[in-house]
Amino acid sequence: MGRPAALLCLLALSASALALGEHSAAAATLRQSRDDAWWTGPLLAASAATLPQGHFLVEPYLYDSVVYGRYDRNGTRLATAREHDIGSLTYVLYGLMDRVSVGLLPRFGFKGATQGQSSSGIRVGDLGLQGQYRLTQFQEGHWLPTISLVVGETLPTGKYDRLDARPGDGFGAGAHTTTLSVYSQSYFWMRTGRIVRARLDLSYSRADQVAVEGVSVYGTPAGFRGHAWPGDSFTVDSAWEYSLTRNWVLALDAVYEHDASTRVAGGYVVQRGSVSQPVNLVESSGSSDSLAFAPAIEYNWNGHVGVIFGAKLVARGRNTAATITPVTAVNLIY
Repeated sequence: MGRPAALLCLLALSASALALGEHSAAAATLRQSRDDAWWTGPLLAASAATLPQGHFLVEPYLYDSVVYGRYDRNGTRLATAREHDIGSLTYVLYGLMDRVSVGLLPRFGFKGATQGQSSSGIRVGDLGLQGQYRLTQFQEGHWLPTISLVVGETLPTGKYDRLDARPGDGFGAGAHTTTLSVYSQSYFWMRTGRIVRARLDLSYSRADQVAVEGVSVYGTPAGFRGHAWPGDSFTVDSAWEYSLTRNWVLALDAVYEHDASTRVAGGYVVQRGSVSQPVNLVESSGSSDSLAFAPAIEYNWNGHVGVIFGAKLVARGRNTAATITPVTAVNLIY
């Protein structure tokens, strides 16, 4: 699916949710109270709400991404073996002020390959830093949603090159990556009187140049010395949660992502008998597009503790492998 078609799909889904909310406004006498709805949040779309001053949110995610083959930019299948990428991502956020939240996003991972070597153990990924400023606050009876501006910085703490002995140990990008986002969140009431909570998150990421040596996550061979330029990334995430009961919630994310081409340039030496032959390497990955859906179900013990189970489903797209990623997370606010 091309980028315009994918964006139109997401916008159409968002418009449908808005229309349902407006149509059901007449059933105000049957409307569920917001105090009667407890939420964990969908699998992928982050909240536009900030934490009250002095409060913490801790939300660890566990996932197992199953990759069904890899493809080059021409659509040629590069691998037939399935690969399990097991990992964790944890949000640790703190309410610095009522309008401002800050946080850390540590990552860990393990790759289990059906062919070749797996990771040597659980490895550290890149570390995320985040600051969020809330511009507006949703109020019942008004059209304006909660809107926040978010600035994220990813630090290259994960190993990404010099992986000659164990390529599966690569869990970083080696780049400082800056992400600018706009998060929005609103509430709508269905004909049943139940609440639908909707989110729309837009994000743009840019990374700096990366020095690369040897085997790396960029596909470079042993002995390579050069640089990589990761492509910019743009993401649209439209998500909905339907409050079945006070405790149970159905959730769905629809995510479109476009990644610009990543370029690699450098060289290495090939030994042919007694002759050393230098080889120049200049490659471009080509841009990629993907459309993913992430259905899930939430159970909330109260307004501060909840759990979510679901899966992120990515169909094979342009320069994108098909993946199925079961995900679970626990949401704790205190």
